[in-house]
Amino acid sequence: MATKKHFTLGKGKYYFNVRSGHANITIKRESKRDAVSTYKAYQKVGKNVEWLGQWNGKKFIENTEPELEAAN
Repeated sequence: MATKKHFTLGKGKYYFNVRSGHANITIKRESKRDAVSTYKAYQKVGKNVEWLGQWNGKKFIENTEPELEAAN
């Protein structure tokens, strides 16, 4: 059974999920640059993350997962 979100998604904001055990934590950022930076930071430390994209009021757009940069 799907769980109900206890908050309203903000139009024009970027979202991604961090899965931790049974919890699914949704994180919001105002700008794409901040969202991608935070997403990559979680990914680098080995967290299970899922990019959702930008919420336009009805669905997620810009929902292609950001690429993790190769280590130098």
